[in-house]
Amino acid sequence: MAKEDLHVLSALDTAKTQWYQITAIVVAGMGFFTDAYDLFCISLVTKLLGRIYYHVEGSPKPGTLPPNVSAAVNGVALCGTLVGQLTFGWLGDKLGRKSVYGVTLLLMILCSIASGLSFGSKPETVMTTLCFFRFWLGFGIGGDYPLSATIMSEYSNKKTRGAFIAAVFAMQGFGIIAGGTVAIIVSSIFNHYYPGPPYSKDPLGSTVPEADYVWRIILMFGAIPAACTFYSRVKMPETPRYTALVAKDAAKVAKDMSKVLQVDQLDQVEEEDKGETMVERGPVNSFGLFSMEFLRRHGLHLLGTTSTWFLLDIAYYSQNLFQKDIFSSVGWIPPAVTMNGIEELFSISRAQTLIALCGTVPGYWFTVFFIDRIGRFKIQLMGFFFMTVFMFSIAIPYHYWSVKGHHVGFIILYALTFFFANFGPNSTTFVVPAEIFPARFRSTCHGVSSASGKAGAIVGAFGFLYAAQNQDKSKADAGYPPGIGVRNSLIVLAIVNVLGFAFTFLVPESKGKSLEEISKETGDNDDSTEPV
Repeated sequence: MAKEDLHVLSALDTAKTQWYQITAIVVAGMGFFTDAYDLFCISLVTKLLGRIYYHVEGSPKPGTLPPNVSAAVNGVALCGTLVGQLTFGWLGDKLGRKSVYGVTLLLMILCSIASGLSFGSKPETVMTTLCFFRFWLGFGIGGDYPLSATIMSEYSNKKTRGAFIAAVFAMQGFGIIAGGTVAIIVSSIFNHYYPGPPYSKDPLGSTVPEADYVWRIILMFGAIPAACTFYSRVKMPETPRYTALVAKDAAKVAKDMSKVLQVDQLDQVEEEDKGETMVERGPVNSFGLFSMEFLRRHGLHLLGTTSTWFLLDIAYYSQNLFQKDIFSSVGWIPPAVTMNGIEELFSISRAQTLIALCGTVPGYWFTVFFIDRIGRFKIQLMGFFFMTVFMFSIAIPYHYWSVKGHHVGFIILYALTFFFANFGPNSTTFVVPAEIFPARFRSTCHGVSSASGKAGAIVGAFGFLYAAQNQDKSKADAGYPPGIGVRNSLIVLAIVNVLGFAFTFLVPESKGKSLEEISKETGDNDDSTEPV
């Protein structure tokens, strides 16, 4: 490293993995566990909400959320997440990572409870209050992205940094499974004590009054894991890299480092520095965010992280939020009229949990295991490539998979798209922005990158909702115009993955390098424009 580097940060890069870093993974990871639970549990209960609040007397089909209401319920948390990512990303650089870290979790706890308590008896009142609280829930979730990624990257050594950041993000998989599991348990209990007839036999009686408690309990459960780690989060010290490179508080660096490094390692660093924690630095990296110098050094990198995350989330959130519609269209979930409202929730939850178990969770942990071995760039390219292959494999012979007896093949291919999304760009797009930008911009640039992803998620959530409607208006859901159908929508998503593959070439490889080496933050005045 260059002579202007901080010896204390060099020691952190070479330090062995210690218990505090494992604790940090758990504390930050539980935030992402809660994030995934809260973001994706809504897709489990939207069918039930339609039955409860939008039943149409005499209709041959159960009630469904109107298009505008469905779009709002599914997408409002994503809008809040986007705003939260930008806001807390900026605050993380201005005020410090630790200073605002507890606020995000507190928002998630309060708004999870408030979402389940959405008041009123009229559909308009319930949906309005639900959307209001889910926006602020998303706002808190959004803050978790840049702060957790940045904190984990700045506490890690360069050998295992990718695995540590990916492990935090991998907790999302367990959050998705938890959401499905809670929905399965709650629906099973309520259906046992309050059974209802199928819709085809008794349309009104098929949704028992007690079903209104079911979706509320599922949404409120998300507050529990967040509350369990709130104290640990607010007690975390500031990251040494922020203290050294941004706050420039020499006296505090060693104190923060003592939370991470063994005492003998820190003593060795102090001895090398001869009593000075920080070394005099030159005018390196005096440029501002989005200045011409920033754009020259990091403009293509930021374009790469924002574009790939945007394109990935169009496909990923379309698939996640509307799995139930895809499963229904191929016949894996029984027709709605053959079930009561709680049974339908059970069937949807079971299907999504199975996909998460078979594809989503293994994909996350494959990334954790391999990211520091084969690198971020190769994993991201591979992920986009195989997502494209398997999505075309589903879409092109789509009618074949909808025939009874072919569902197993469909489920395998569908699970593989999730596997390679998570053993691929869904993980790497989270990791890389936390590594390649200077410390004083790191949280902001991660917030911009992740917000770009949520913009893609919003496009996917709203776009797929309409696009996936049947081309025959008589077969489209009530209130929806005809769309291009599920098959053509999946083809569009496959093409989006091709674009993601192409834009990956703008993203640099950061495997095995220190954060300061990647961003040239403590090096000499290097005017090189070569990719790091």
